[in-house]
Amino acid sequence: MAENAGPKDTGTFPNLNIPPQVANKQFTEAERNAKLAELKADKSGQGAKSGGGSVTDQAALTDLAKKHGPQTLKQIEGKCDPALDPTCK
Repeated sequence: MAENAGPKDTGTFPNLNIPPQVANKQFTEAERNAKLAELKADKSGQGAKSGGGSVTDQAALTDLAKKHGPQTLKQIEGKCDPALDPTCK
């Protein structure tokens, strides 16, 4: 089935002056510019969505980080709190 596929030794060197055939139709300049504009618009839209957040969110996250670390370490080390983990013994 794949007898014709793959490289074959013809005993000659390839002629590099012949341009290779393209696999598909190439973009025109207009299509290229339209795709780039679309990508840049998507990029700028993503940056706006991932804003810094409000100060109250930052304070809540800082408070959570202060509490979460010690709680997690207690659970990992086996000194768990039954109030936090009902399966703790």
